[in-house]
Amino acid sequence: MRIVVAEDLYLLRDGMVRLIEAYGHQVVATATTGPETLDALLTWQPDVSLVDVRMPPTQSDEGLRAALAARGQLPGLPVLILSQHVEQLYARELLADGAGGIGYLLKESVFHADQFIDALERVAGGGTAMDPAVIAKLLSSGPSNRRLGQLTERENSVLALMAEGLSNQAIGRRLFLSESAISKYTTSLFGKLGITDDDNSNRRVRAVLTYLNEP
Repeated sequence: MRIVVAEDLYLLRDGMVRLIEAYGHQVVATATTGPETLDALLTWQPDVSLVDVRMPPTQSDEGLRAALAARGQLPGLPVLILSQHVEQLYARELLADGAGGIGYLLKESVFHADQFIDALERVAGGGTAMDPAVIAKLLSSGPSNRRLGQLTERENSVLALMAEGLSNQAIGRRLFLSESAISKYTTSLFGKLGITDDDNSNRRVRAVLTYLNEP
C-alpha cells in the first residue's frame, strides 16, 4: 500500500513510518501541519492515509479538517484518523459523508502492531476500523435509531463488532459462534436496517454507518 503519514510529533511519526515499512508497505509522504496534510493527500492520493486530529498551526483539529477537505475533493479517499482522546464531534464529522474507507483509532492502538496494520488495510479496502472506545462514546451520547431498535441483542453484538471492522470469521470467534451463524445474523440485520445492496462489503459499511451515525 502507498501511505501518507500526517503526525507532528517526530518520535511517533518516525515510529509509525518504520512500523508500516516493516510490514512491507510504502510511506510516500509525511506531513506535520494541516496544510501539508491536505497537500500530501491531494498530491499523492494514497491507498490510505494516517492522520492525527490535532496538528499545527493551532493544535486544534487541522488534521481532521484536512482529511475531510481531501475526501470532499476525492470522495471515498481512505483515511484512518488517530486521536489522543475520543472526540465525539470529530468522529461524527468523519462519518457524516456516508462513505466507507474510514477509521478512527486512539493513539495507544499503534502499540498493538498487528491490529494497527490490520486496521490500515481494512480502511484501504474501503471498510471501517473503529476503536471500541470510540464506538462506546458515540453510542452513549448519540440519538436513538428506531431501526436499530428492531435488532435483537445478538444482532446488536454482531453489528458492534462489525463496526470495529471484524470479519464474520473474527466475529464468530469473539462470540463463540460459527461463521455460518454470524452470516445468518448479518443477513437478518441488513434486512431490518433496510440495506439490500448485493455488494456485501458495501452493505457492511452502510450498516456500520447506520449503527454509529444516523438519527
